[in-house]
Amino acid sequence: MSEVSAIAISVAKPGFEEKLADALDALLAPTHREKGMLEYEMYRDMREPRCFVFIERWENEEAFNAHCNAPHINAYLEKTDGWVESNKIHVLRKGKEHRAG
Repeated sequence: MSEVSAIAISVAKPGFEEKLADALDALLAPTHREKGMLEYEMYRDMREPRCFVFIERWENEEAFNAHCNAPHINAYLEKTDGWVESNKIHVLRKGKEHRAG
């Protein structure tokens, strides 16, 4: 199994920037305890304060998928329903390798 990286981009609806920032920040500690997590860092766009970016690295696709279905992720999605204008997740593998799935 090869390492998987992800870039997750969330844009808050106007007026929900700080609520979303706090909810996203609360994901860091439980995610850092997840099996297979290599890197999970949150960034805020310096020019667009409604935009948050996570840069993630996981030991393999199974670890990434387990993270996506973790209880704290589901709780976050429920809590922030209506706060997010857009979410985009790019799941990446190094190099030119491609595998559908």
